[in-house]
Amino acid sequence: MSTLSNQQYRLAARPVGNPKHSDWNFTTETVRDITDGEIVVQTIYISLDPAMRGWMNEGKSYIRPVAINEVMRAGGIGKVVASKSPKFSVGDYVSGGTGVQQYWVGAADDKTAGFYKVSPKLAPLPKFMNALGMPGMTAYFGLLDVGQPKAGETVVVSGAAGAVGQTVGQVAKQKGCRVVGIAGGKDKCDFVVNELGFDACIDYKTGSVKDGLKEHCPNGVDIYFDNVGGDILDTVLTRINLKARIIICGAISQYNNTTPVKGPANYLSLLVNRARMEGIVVFDYAARYGEAVAEMGKWMAEGKFQTREDIVKGIETFPDTLMMLFEGKNFGKLILQVSEE
Repeated sequence: MSTLSNQQYRLAARPVGNPKHSDWNFTTETVRDITDGEIVVQTIYISLDPAMRGWMNEGKSYIRPVAINEVMRAGGIGKVVASKSPKFSVGDYVSGGTGVQQYWVGAADDKTAGFYKVSPKLAPLPKFMNALGMPGMTAYFGLLDVGQPKAGETVVVSGAAGAVGQTVGQVAKQKGCRVVGIAGGKDKCDFVVNELGFDACIDYKTGSVKDGLKEHCPNGVDIYFDNVGGDILDTVLTRINLKARIIICGAISQYNNTTPVKGPANYLSLLVNRARMEGIVVFDYAARYGEAVAEMGKWMAEGKFQTREDIVKGIETFPDTLMMLFEGKNFGKLILQVSEE
């Protein structure tokens, strides 16, 4: 494989606030020859997710931090271009932990990478980074397992036009709930109502979230799926019902803070309403991903389920493309395209 050249983004420094260009090293190395049991995967698409910001920080979390000078962790989809393993053949499409690089090289059964085959015949490959990938699994199990929605209940989801939010809302609609999204900008709000079928959407950029919740959730909020934290979480806590469930998926408003994370000031609402707040980490459900793919894949085939991807081309754009997440510039699931399918 010595003819193949591998461009990679490695973590050069732990970011303070927003990640800067100087926090990355853009390196090139030759792809080494493989030995028995190994494969080479050419990366096609890389998933850019808010969680990546947390992986850059030192400290204990649900997953170890990315080490300095290590290839940046990321999920991706690629094609097997060399194989000395019975598990995968050349030409197979696989999804797993590719990292931010053009080629992944290692053992076919590497637990950290966790590669599994995906079929472009079942759905376009970018869908496996969205509803049929980690964001979709997060949304599906977070809502159904932690939220336990019942038909007729009101579900509110922040980051509604993002990868997780768009799936949460549509799964909730399939389960017979009233769904209200919170998103930034008229285009995103129009998309979640007109294309995804949400009942309403509150534009936090132009209006008051508090007033929007009063208008669109007259009977209060039974389930809140939180992707943003901060002031929006605080506002929703003032509108929750008895026995409400709050699913803590992420807090993108807080990820680049240089001051301590702002916790919920209105948390006593949980006490008054005998409500619960619970976190979701998608890796806990790995053994059950097949259930979610089967059900959502069926809805897609029936035309009842839509997804939107925002695809940016070129590995060299990675530092700037990643920042789109934190500036609210992506519209749909943000994906970096590294090579052609």
